[in-house]
Amino acid sequence: MRRAFITGTAGFIGFHLAQLLLRKGWQVHGYDGMTDYYDVRLKQQRHTMLRQNEGFSATEAMLEDAATLGRAVCAFEPEVIVHLAAQAGVRYSLENPRAYIESNIVGTFNVMEAARAAQVRHLLMASTSSAYGANEDMPFDERQKADTQLTIYAATKKANESLGHAWAHIHSLPVTMFRFFTVYGPWGRPDMAYFKFTRAILAGEPIDIYNNGEMWRDFTYVGDLVRGIHLLIDAVPGGLESAVEGDSLSPAAPFRVVNIGNSDKVRLLDFIDAIEAELGQKAIRNMMPMQTGDMAATWADATLLKTLTGYRPKTSIREGVAQFVKWYLSYYGVQNAEQ
Repeated sequence: MRRAFITGTAGFIGFHLAQLLLRKGWQVHGYDGMTDYYDVRLKQQRHTMLRQNEGFSATEAMLEDAATLGRAVCAFEPEVIVHLAAQAGVRYSLENPRAYIESNIVGTFNVMEAARAAQVRHLLMASTSSAYGANEDMPFDERQKADTQLTIYAATKKANESLGHAWAHIHSLPVTMFRFFTVYGPWGRPDMAYFKFTRAILAGEPIDIYNNGEMWRDFTYVGDLVRGIHLLIDAVPGGLESAVEGDSLSPAAPFRVVNIGNSDKVRLLDFIDAIEAELGQKAIRNMMPMQTGDMAATWADATLLKTLTGYRPKTSIREGVAQFVKWYLSYYGVQNAEQ
């Protein structure tokens, strides 16, 4: 039976990935620090749901606790490690940058050490579309130079990519970094804009729309994202002889970067329109200037993902938003204008 150690299983993406792998018959061990960056009850409920599957076990501790992390990995003996746990949030990194250094850099180093000690077949780690920084040539391609990060959050994720490359070179440990593009869906993070929009619209409160709504995002439904991660598990980076067309495979290490996105940029105002349509209520729109550290647009070229796995994310905004709103109304026990 296949075995995956996943960090961040009480988090949004880690929870969905663990669910998918468990459905596929994997044994999964989760690792999560249960920090209070957002409502811990939501995290606890995700873990409670996962624990209902006999193939799931978990350790609740911080990434910075290298000894506990190392023992958990060693005891579980995973085939692969998928590192998703991180201090998330672009805007919060402006307020509390130290949290990002401790979790995203020190914590990621501890994960890489544990992966090396366990001699896993493949280490997969989360990066972000924010790593492209001030790049304006879109859609973003993994082979583009990305040295102009605009926030501490993005800088820590780009640092993780560099650390991962060095680790792959030094220890011949296959490493795949995947860059996410604005992930949304059921069981999401309450600090995300679409979550805040939904709550405010239902409450009849105004929503802040930055850059006057002229923001473009490659919204990626969480179910599509975790399917891409699952398929990348067996796309293990090797030597250059294993490279495919358009590959980001390093000439110096078994290391590659892969975008996971819908390959379709959507205007923020159109995304809000979709939420309004599902709720049957109009938003009170408070137009705001661009926030420090925000990117006006992100848009993925997901050709490499398709080449490596045969898969391309395809859930439409209307379909994905409908799934999120359905979950939100059920989870919070609220009614919308359509009911």
